[in-house]
Amino acid sequence: MKKFLLFLAGVSLLYSCGTYKNTAYNPANNPAAPNYAESNSWAVLPDHYPDTLSELLGDTEAKKADVFFVYPTLFTDKKDPSWNADIFSASHRDQVVNRSILFQASAWGAAANIYAPYYRQAHYRIFVEPFTSQGKGAWELAYQDVKNAFDYYLEHYNENKPIIIAAHSQGSMHLKRLVKEYFDGTELQSRLIGAYLVGTKIEPDFFDEIPEATSSKQIGGVMSWNSYKKNKLPDYFEKSYKGGITTNPVTWDDQSQTQITAHKGVLYTDLELYPKSLSLQKIDGMLWVTVPKIPKRFWMSLISNYHFADVNLFWKDISVNAVERTKAWLSSNQ
Repeated sequence: MKKFLLFLAGVSLLYSCGTYKNTAYNPANNPAAPNYAESNSWAVLPDHYPDTLSELLGDTEAKKADVFFVYPTLFTDKKDPSWNADIFSASHRDQVVNRSILFQASAWGAAANIYAPYYRQAHYRIFVEPFTSQGKGAWELAYQDVKNAFDYYLEHYNENKPIIIAAHSQGSMHLKRLVKEYFDGTELQSRLIGAYLVGTKIEPDFFDEIPEATSSKQIGGVMSWNSYKKNKLPDYFEKSYKGGITTNPVTWDDQSQTQITAHKGVLYTDLELYPKSLSLQKIDGMLWVTVPKIPKRFWMSLISNYHFADVNLFWKDISVNAVERTKAWLSSNQ
């Protein structure tokens, strides 16, 4: 319950107006850079899974595919004037591992070996003007870390295996750019199992040669969704969501609605799965989701924005699909 309340507190913070402490962005104040040749710059490497992740997944034997995962915005303290997260901060690392890795990256762990770099992500205020304009250097720093990690991964870890790209929110925004640069129309595109760019807007024409994935076994496509309580819309819907790719993360096809019986399972904060918990409806750029049938569901009924749970809500659905999609890639590339 404590973790769940922390999630809700985070949602309240991210979508409320307030005063951020701030200083002008100055590269001289950047926190220490990661060194991806060292394991302590990675939240997850296949031979360095956190104990909680290993316990959840059970089977952590080497897979024939990899997933490169980038976590969402966790650096949100309004009292912290820094522009980028310190990846060597114990509190930040704890949030990454025990929130995003455990409840999000784990969804792809049955299909692939997980690689998840720490990166100097931009503070949440980057999404709020005037900080967006002021913090362009901070955003670029975060992306360069992600890019450097991917470069190191390709050179030292991948060994020509097929790749799942997966992320949430700020992570998806960075990987959207990376997929455009590294996969779209390149030789590497042939090794793309799929790009799960969850929690951000992906315009249908953003990629030149990477299509939207519209079936559960389609390989090489992009998927995205943004979750909101049924029959509710945020004030920023037109600007932030409308027109974006909206994947059905239960059926993975063009079905616009699914019934509760089709849903495979929410991963809740007690690390238990709750299947047949919700139904959904696709609208333009967004998923409308019913209040999930989980313990303490009353708290979920009090909020409308389910962005923080974009992955958790469909954890088992993602896990099953990632395995199916990976098998499809391996079968077509024998």
